This record gives sequence, C-alpha cells and structure tokens, in this order.
Amino acid sequence: MRIDLTGRTALVTGSSSGIGLAIAQGLARCGAEVVLTGRDPGRLEAAAATVEGAARTVAGDVTTEAGHAELVAAVPTVDVLVNNLGIFGSADPLEIDDDEWRRYFEVNVLTAVRLTRHYLPGMTSGGWGRVLYTSSDSAVVTPAEMIHYGVSKTALLGVHRGFAKAVAGTGVTVNSVLAGPTHTGGVEDFVRELVGDGPWEEAQREFMTRYRPQSLLQRLIEPEEIANMVCYLASPLASATTGAAVRVDGGYVDAILP
Repeated sequence: MRIDLTGRTALVTGSSSGIGLAIAQGLARCGAEVVLTGRDPGRLEAAAATVEGAARTVAGDVTTEAGHAELVAAVPTVDVLVNNLGIFGSADPLEIDDDEWRRYFEVNVLTAVRLTRHYLPGMTSGGWGRVLYTSSDSAVVTPAEMIHYGVSKTALLGVHRGFAKAVAGTGVTVNSVLAGPTHTGGVEDFVRELVGDGPWEEAQREFMTRYRPQSLLQRLIEPEEIANMVCYLASPLASATTGAAVRVDGGYVDAILP
C-alpha cells in the first residue's frame, strides 16, 4: 500500500517532541504539508528541522482561547487535524483537586473540541477531511495512579464518536487512536517517578511488569509505531473507517474487539 497525502495540509498539536513529532514526520513523508504547534518556539523550530518535506510552525498555547484564535488565524483550514496535545502524570486519586481535574479536561479534551469545531466545516464543504485524536489505552483501562488522565482520554472517545456522527456521509472521517505505553521523554520521566533510577532497560522492564503487566508486547511502544497508524487513518486508504477507536496498544487492552 502507498499512502499519498500530496497536496494535503496536516495540523498536529503538541508536535515539538514525542508522539506528535513522530506523527508530523510520518505525515510529511507521505507528502503532506505539516504544521507543527507547541509553546516553545525554539523547540518547535528544532523539531521542524527534523521533518523531511514541507513544514511550518505556529508557536503558542492552544489550550487557551487566545492561543486557539492565533492558531486558526495563522492556519484557517486544514485537510487533516491530529489532536495530539495532552498532559499526564501520576497522582493519588484522593488528592486530585477540582482545579487539577479542570486542567486535565481543558488541555486534553476542550482544546481538541475547539479545534475540531473550527476545522470540520471546511472539511465537510470540501467533501474530504480527517480528524484524529490521540487517545490512550488508559481510556479503557483506567490506571489507578492517574485516573484524571484516564477519564479525560475516555471523554475523547465520546467526542470523536459524536463528531463522526455529525459529519456522516460527508466524506470526512473522525477517529481516535488508542496508544499504548509509548517510549517518549515524558514517559521516561514518568517511569522513573514510579520505579526509581537505574539502567533504563531495567527500569522499563520493571515498569511494564509492575504497572502494565497486561501488555502483550512487553515493552514500550516507539512513537513511530503510533505514527504509522495515524498516517494510515489520515489517508484515502482508510475511507471506510470512521467513528472508531483503533488500538495501537501492544495488546494492552484485554479485549477481542477494537
């Protein structure tokens, strides 16, 4: 199969590192013009330099209404929207206060809702488009050490399903990717927080054994492996897949259905 996104513009939020950057790199290799977003202009420019093909950047905090307005003014329309931006971290469930719950929903859910609401009309009027959300295995298997994160990712599944219904029959598809435990800088810090210091391979193995024993892969997923699925779902080849939560979780979710 050949994924060809030549002539398409793709916006990837939270793309200065990790999964977002891998997605941007993958979409660019497929021929798309990629727009990277992030709060730090320096990191964003450094990330864009690693993208092979047409790439531009828009720096700003898209979790705020002002940052959202700046982004959509700079990039009024896109063909592919990848809502990848998200925050995560461990916390005692009984110690998570209302402000922290609101912060997780503002960043992980409402930011994606605002962008979807803005870009969907242009896609539907053109008869083609792709909206994708980076969700998580934690949306289905809520982790005890970060239920605020898990619940925010569960909410995204309802968001994508609802928007998919709203654009039924238009040629636009809306899907989520259920990413499993993935090897990023942030996850390395998270692993260290839970299992302590020591050689990385040992720390990773202890983390998977103690905190993610359901994984059939028995290792962290690489960002490029998530990006491969996103590129497929963003392509014309995935024209019959919409309203779906597609798993790239290393078999972590113990279910026989997607």
